[in-house]
Amino acid sequence: MASLLKNMLGGNAPQNPAATPEDADFADFAGAPQPSPIPSVYNAASSSLAASAETTSSYRGQPLIRPYTKWYRVWERVTIADFYSELFILPFIIVIVLVHLWGTRQNRRKVRSWASAHKRILDSEYALVGFERLPKAGSSDSAGGGPDEPMTIMKQKKATEYTSYATGRQNVAFTDFKITLARRHNPPMRIGEAALGLFMESQAPTVERMEANTFAFDGKETELAPLLGAQVTEQGLQPPTPEQKAAVKGDFKSSFDGFVFAVVNKDLMKRLREERYDLSLTSTKDHQRLPGWAAVMSESAEITESLLTPELIKAIESAGERQFESLIISDMPIDAPRKLNDIVPRKRLSLSLRLPSNDQYSNTQSLFQYFLRLPDHLAQVSRYRSEAMRRVKTTREEERKKIKAKFESEAAEERKNVADKGKKEERDNRLRGLSADEQRKALEKERAQDLRKGQRKKTMRQ
Repeated sequence: MASLLKNMLGGNAPQNPAATPEDADFADFAGAPQPSPIPSVYNAASSSLAASAETTSSYRGQPLIRPYTKWYRVWERVTIADFYSELFILPFIIVIVLVHLWGTRQNRRKVRSWASAHKRILDSEYALVGFERLPKAGSSDSAGGGPDEPMTIMKQKKATEYTSYATGRQNVAFTDFKITLARRHNPPMRIGEAALGLFMESQAPTVERMEANTFAFDGKETELAPLLGAQVTEQGLQPPTPEQKAAVKGDFKSSFDGFVFAVVNKDLMKRLREERYDLSLTSTKDHQRLPGWAAVMSESAEITESLLTPELIKAIESAGERQFESLIISDMPIDAPRKLNDIVPRKRLSLSLRLPSNDQYSNTQSLFQYFLRLPDHLAQVSRYRSEAMRRVKTTREEERKKIKAKFESEAAEERKNVADKGKKEERDNRLRGLSADEQRKALEKERAQDLRKGQRKKTMRQ
């Protein structure tokens, strides 16, 4: 009993117990040293900068990072190696910005040269040119037709498009001008358009051109310009009375017969006929007085002879094949009409000229000025005999009949679809209230009726 108690209390334990045998699975880790923290170091790219810093110790041959004490001492924790990607991208950004600035400046210079060459002509033909307000009477700009800066008459819509506006002329409601330029500020896009145009006709490269569209009064002065004939008094602008409106309407005779006439460059003749609905109504012919690269698109020979004046022919010859594109007089819409209201005559004149690469406009100024004065010529001579206008009226009546027939067929088809939808809903409601056997009998009956209708149609076709 005494020995048992000694064993339980450790009395018989040996003074130097033998060491317990080690586990064989952890024999590889028996001699591993205790882990110790490893200080952070500079990378290889920043060793040169770290060498100059005040350090007292190193690790594996590289200087240790000295901890910074202030947040603004950025130079102590960054190196040039941290900005390698930015330094690679920065030259490309600089080149893109410089090319963009150069391209937009070149386009603006080209527009400025056009405005400088045509501003005097526009000021002599219109009372207001540009988007600025009318100058006050007695101001320095009112006597000279506006400030001398040519870009005051132009407005930039985007880097490749500039517009202008002119109004205040007899027989003309207003005239819009649009200048389209190349993408000089985006060479990759410009090259892509040129390359795509070599393979696809629908993706023609951008051509630098000036487009002018004049909308004639056509006897509607009092409707389009309700303040025409108003008087300026000490109390302000006084609207015209009905008697004054009637007198103004009697003074102006700006109406002329509606027709479609055009002189176009033969290189653009096919594209214009496909893109413009009004020109598709004309017949194309060569004219002995025109140069060989130009053609006439007209609805009547009498109209052609009255509008092909010696001044117009000389101006077209002076413009040349490289710059002249088209001169169009039309009362029909450009896009194919879908409703009868779309075919209401709206008389307008259009001129399209390519911009020269040398910015010399002396050879196109005569044609440009003739275009601005063409509404006066139309108001004087464009009243033709009924025999000459018979074909023109017949063409318009046929187009109205086509549009009306198309509109009626679409309306009938829509009514039929609505009726069929109502019948289907009524049939579904009726079948929903029947039992399964009754539904089966009703469907078999409908199937038999459809079969008889199909056989009857087949018999009638034979």
